[in-house]
Amino acid sequence: MQRRWMGLFLTFTLLGLLAAGCGSTGPAATGGAGEPAPATEPAPAPSQGPVEITFWHAMTGHHEEALKAIADRFMAEHPEIRVKLVGQGSYNDLQDKILAAAKAKTLPTAAQVIETWVTDYIQNGLVVNLDAFIRDPEVGWSQGELDDIVEVFRKMNQWDGHYYSLPFSKSTQILFYNTDYFSQKSLQPPTTWEELEKAARALTFTEKGRKVVGFGLENSVGWGFQMWVRQAGGRYIDETTGKVEFDSPEGKKALSFLRKLMDEKIARLAGEDGYLSNPFGRGDVAMYIGSSAGIPFVASAAQGNIQWAAVPVPGDVQKAVPFGGNAVTIFSSASPEEQKAAWLFIRFLLNTDNTAYWAKETGYLPIRYSALESPIWKDFVKDYPANNVGTEQFSYGYFDPRVPGFDAALKDIQAEVMAVLIGEKGVDEGLQQAAQKAQAAIDRAMKRSR
Repeated sequence: MQRRWMGLFLTFTLLGLLAAGCGSTGPAATGGAGEPAPATEPAPAPSQGPVEITFWHAMTGHHEEALKAIADRFMAEHPEIRVKLVGQGSYNDLQDKILAAAKAKTLPTAAQVIETWVTDYIQNGLVVNLDAFIRDPEVGWSQGELDDIVEVFRKMNQWDGHYYSLPFSKSTQILFYNTDYFSQKSLQPPTTWEELEKAARALTFTEKGRKVVGFGLENSVGWGFQMWVRQAGGRYIDETTGKVEFDSPEGKKALSFLRKLMDEKIARLAGEDGYLSNPFGRGDVAMYIGSSAGIPFVASAAQGNIQWAAVPVPGDVQKAVPFGGNAVTIFSSASPEEQKAAWLFIRFLLNTDNTAYWAKETGYLPIRYSALESPIWKDFVKDYPANNVGTEQFSYGYFDPRVPGFDAALKDIQAEVMAVLIGEKGVDEGLQQAAQKAQAAIDRAMKRSR
């Protein structure tokens, strides 16, 4: 689940049913119509018996164990609240089950979510405006505590200045590289596209019967296309209007660059391996750009095979890297007492020590600046410096445009970019069709949301 970079594609038929069955009592998101609903007033403390809240998530394995450890600590400090954690499988499964529960009016109290989902939840009145909880003098955050959340993470959880979710598990793209290969070729990690191309060419070779390819691209490269467009100085999709803007000279430059690497066979896709951690760990790929949350997979694949390190992603006209992952939200169908209990759990989940602990245990990034100075984090990255690389990119991070229909548009962009990279279409044709199909998906969704 921590490799979620391709995006998840909304079931729009079901969303249409939600719009009909739930009513539009919530605020409009960016690009929608209507005025934001007032923030929910925090409920009074429960007067008798523990309040039980249900929290749906997509964590498994050690991630789920770490989440349970945090929940157990919270309940020890708050005996008046019981937290029931319910794993729902993959992110796709979680999304489908949230939509089905909304239709059946059986939503949990709170859940892990992706910010692009929240746009649709807001439009259907499914989630709580968290402003009143955040600003509550007794149970909220001070302005300093709010500002302590990394800026790019704060912004990606605001709609028209209001918070409907808060960041939880965040990751970004970093460059993994084989330090032995770089030493053999007397190379330094690239910091620009030009250096990346030169390194990829030098690092494509055959040694002792092993074919090594200099650079690798994940199969989800279509999702990551936004990064290349932005680095070239271009624009992707306007979040305010929903206008697709990447069919441009900058978009062409970005896609042409990637196609050139593929045509010259100095770059490869993950292909049947699914992800590049295994080819990289075997020594088949000298470097690749992948999710910082994939570090545990790289470490496992590389153990006993190669030596490796990680650095920030190279840039072109400008630096730009995406920040993805998930957030947490509270559903408006919960009672006032349940909403307040859920807020207290979220506040605990996102405090300095817990975000540092969560990042240390899972490979995600801390969501607070103060966590970067926490002994938990500082002691950890002293031994595992690759985990700190993502934090070096906070100042030039961006997030997916939260427009209706984005996940469907992303599916079309992914397909067209992939068609270009494997040689099925030319750059101009693929870029134009990606833009046209993405615009049509967004326009359809925005029409439904009105």
